[in-house]
Amino acid sequence: MKNAARLPANAYRPLNPGETYIPFVPPDQPLPEVTSRSVAWGLIMAAVFTAAAAYLGLKIGQVFEAAIPIAILAVGIAGMYSRKSTILENVIIQSIGAASGVVVAGAIFTIPGLYILKLDTSFLQIFLASLFGGFLGILFLIPLRRYFVAEQHGLLPFPEATATTEVLVTGEAGGEQAGILLRAAAVGGLYDFLVATFGLWREVVSTRVIPWGAALADKAKLVVKLNAGAAVMGLGYIVGLRYASIIAAGSFVSWLVLIPAIWYIGSHVDQAILPATKPLAQLSAEEIFQNYVRHIGIGGIAMAGILGIIRNAKIIVQAFGLGLRQIFSGTAQPAAKRTERDIPMSVLVALIAVCSVAILVFFGTSVVDGWFFALAATLLALVVSFLFTTVAARAIAIVGVNPVSGMTLMTLILSSVILVKLGLKGPEGMVSALIIGTVVCTSLSMSGGFITDLKIGYWIGATPAQQERWKFLGTTVAALAVGAVILLLNEVYGFTPDRPGAMAAPQANAMAAVLNVLFATSSVPWGLYTAGIFMSLALELIGVPPLAFALGMYLPIELNTPVLVGGLIAHLVSSRSKDEEVNHARRERGTLIASGFIAGGAIMGVVSAFLALFFGRALNTGLADKPIGEILSIVLFTLLCLFTYHYAKGAAKESRTPSDQAS
Repeated sequence: MKNAARLPANAYRPLNPGETYIPFVPPDQPLPEVTSRSVAWGLIMAAVFTAAAAYLGLKIGQVFEAAIPIAILAVGIAGMYSRKSTILENVIIQSIGAASGVVVAGAIFTIPGLYILKLDTSFLQIFLASLFGGFLGILFLIPLRRYFVAEQHGLLPFPEATATTEVLVTGEAGGEQAGILLRAAAVGGLYDFLVATFGLWREVVSTRVIPWGAALADKAKLVVKLNAGAAVMGLGYIVGLRYASIIAAGSFVSWLVLIPAIWYIGSHVDQAILPATKPLAQLSAEEIFQNYVRHIGIGGIAMAGILGIIRNAKIIVQAFGLGLRQIFSGTAQPAAKRTERDIPMSVLVALIAVCSVAILVFFGTSVVDGWFFALAATLLALVVSFLFTTVAARAIAIVGVNPVSGMTLMTLILSSVILVKLGLKGPEGMVSALIIGTVVCTSLSMSGGFITDLKIGYWIGATPAQQERWKFLGTTVAALAVGAVILLLNEVYGFTPDRPGAMAAPQANAMAAVLNVLFATSSVPWGLYTAGIFMSLALELIGVPPLAFALGMYLPIELNTPVLVGGLIAHLVSSRSKDEEVNHARRERGTLIASGFIAGGAIMGVVSAFLALFFGRALNTGLADKPIGEILSIVLFTLLCLFTYHYAKGAAKESRTPSDQAS
């Protein structure tokens, strides 16, 4: 196998004119890929991680990402057999199993809202909404695969895909690279575990820790926060300084410009201004963000999606045009390299048509009363899923976070307004809006998650068509599991306050609250969404990526500031030497360290969540809630950053092998 020690040197940078990327497993060296072993383990992972993610997400509001833990388990399982599993088999295990987290995110954000609103639902509704949403996400993304993973090679950072790929490759290669990754995973995992489980220091620090910062937060609503976690900082390292700066700039505009300005203008108004329920003078900076500023970010994200559709219109039209020509002419897809082969476009177009009809029948027979409303609901689900597919894929490719809750909120608002205008009101309208929201939410969650899988496959050398085919089966298993788990949890715990030990389901509670307001008053903050729309248009005109900026406005500032810190470290690591070979080696070593932080944080996050279920706050020392907790957090985060910088700079020119330099 070419370059068996590590990925090629051009894996993470843009290609020069005439240069091609040859993956870890070259196209002319096929290895066992789809085998009974890889499929069976993938399906087991999908079922187990779906149940775990749904339980944890509904109980404590924490939806963990399954891709990295599954990749680590796949590497461990590989050595159990007399013939060690190939890296391509591990890619299939990861790709099938990763359907769990994305399907769970789609279902638990919306379905429990039905129970919260005292509305009826069934296993069939949950299963089919999750299934069809997952299928739409796969089908709408496939025509864009080549654009995102190949044409944008080196231009989009793909932080989560990078971390997962490094886990798979270092597990295959071993040696020094595996040692760096494992040491970083141990440091990052232990660091995040001590915070999440024992509360030895504060996870999120803010300028309120000092007296004048607290005064500014109280009197001017000026506050800056930072999540002092290893995994989030590692994410920023992989994102890089350019995108990290744009994302952070969006956050700074939200928190240092808009929040103080809104408070200053409205602080003397005695009545509440919707969507807030309290007068502005009584709102904290966080409440102003949630009620007003975040909606501007949602509008910006939606407009960025439309701009993405316009920008990629030629690619989309050509892809679907090819499929239609193949259907009516009977011609097959031209032969291609194994690593460039997708499901034929003719098959893809036919599957989209079949899936659309199935959704129409599902809505018409199980959700609404009347085929007119069913048709309207189907068109809404298809159009919104299609429009936001590029948003979900690009968001994951840029920052590793899918703003699916914001896009689902926008979907619920649009669906509710349209359905009310068409005459569908009351409980039936709420059920319809939430089921449409489930389909769209799962579709967008799947689009974001699946582009990660396909990028992993591109770097390593998997066959895209195989990943695409077997993703459908993983999605089916995950949809079955999430339906069963939600019904079981409702029977045992429930989601409403009148049930003892009710599950939190925070996202679904937020969606239910929005529906209650919409169907009672039809109050929608259109002005805030419009502001976000024009903001994205202005950013597009001056050449600033609007999606990255809008993501920064939408996501909490504490998640964006450590991303900026990580991007700054990456810049310093890769620019201190006059020798570009040394800079490149240091940057690669830093990528391994950052990937280790993300992997360790992901694994220990799952462990911490399970411990919280069984022990609650019994293991928490309480130090994080004291002033010393914030001081410790700042000191230890600074030490972690210094460790990352100096450990990455430990790479020297000689650390690159001759095969790396040749590639």
